[in-house]
Amino acid sequence: MFNIPASNIAHIIQLAVAPVFLLAGIGGILNVVATRLARVVDRVRSLERDLPEADPDQLEVGMRELAILDRRMGVCHWSIALSTVAALLICLVVMILFITDLVALNFAIPVSLLFIAAMVSLTLGLSLFLFEVTIATRFVRVDEQYIMRRRLL
Repeated sequence: MFNIPASNIAHIIQLAVAPVFLLAGIGGILNVVATRLARVVDRVRSLERDLPEADPDQLEVGMRELAILDRRMGVCHWSIALSTVAALLICLVVMILFITDLVALNFAIPVSLLFIAAMVSLTLGLSLFLFEVTIATRFVRVDEQYIMRRRLL
């Protein structure tokens, strides 16, 4: 095991490069979703601070918005969780690629299954990200008076 030629190590590193690029992409996705989650949390805190002093109409609008924001936070949480699981599974794939090549074991099926599981998890995480964006755009609308004013200019 300790007399492994450098060419074998180079080959293992080549095998690991694609999954590592995938990890970088997942990191970017996690950054975007975490930023969206942080903005939602900031809005929730702002609303919760202002609602005790709101009149009944503002209170009703604020409570509806809080319900939507709560839903968005949950969706962001699951998107982050699934994307993180995908990244962890990719890390396992890279580790197993190294171990199996060094010890000369055949782990083709486990590596394939882990990679498929990572792609399923990433697909679900991205789907939830799209769902969160859909919720945000569906419930946040520009007031019609501002749209009409812009068209007149």
